[in-house]
Amino acid sequence: MGQWRVARDASVKSAKTADIIPVMDLDWLRKECLALPHTTEHVQWENHLVFKVGGKMYAVASFEPGPVWLSVKASDDDFYGLPDGERVIPAPYLARAKWIALTSNTSLPPDEVRRLLRQAYELVFAKLPRKTQQSRSKKSLTSARKAKRASSAAQ
Repeated sequence: MGQWRVARDASVKSAKTADIIPVMDLDWLRKECLALPHTTEHVQWENHLVFKVGGKMYAVASFEPGPVWLSVKASDDDFYGLPDGERVIPAPYLARAKWIALTSNTSLPPDEVRRLLRQAYELVFAKLPRKTQQSRSKKSLTSARKAKRASSAAQ
């Protein structure tokens, strides 16, 4: 968690004006995905970390170095607009379902990856059966109410 890198523009002369960006690794990815409600993580296909909501995948990362670091479900705009052939590509095996893949953890800035993860989660959640969506929402409300009661009782 304590890993940071300094990203500098070529014109930047001073470290004071440099942007500090968190290194995106599997720990960062786990933290971001598991912060989304009802996300579960699974190891599949021996060396892939899969993030799911309601039993449906929305992000897949590889434990091993390879041609793809992260694949995510994408909106139509991102599926057709983001791939550049180098850093962002149609996801192998999943492109027909409109998934994109980042070839490395430096393909896009962390804020953009965070946006893609949130969007992938929302796209998959929206396709879940209504009953599943409602049960997930009720669990969230129940958990929030319990937490509020516990904090009120502690005061």
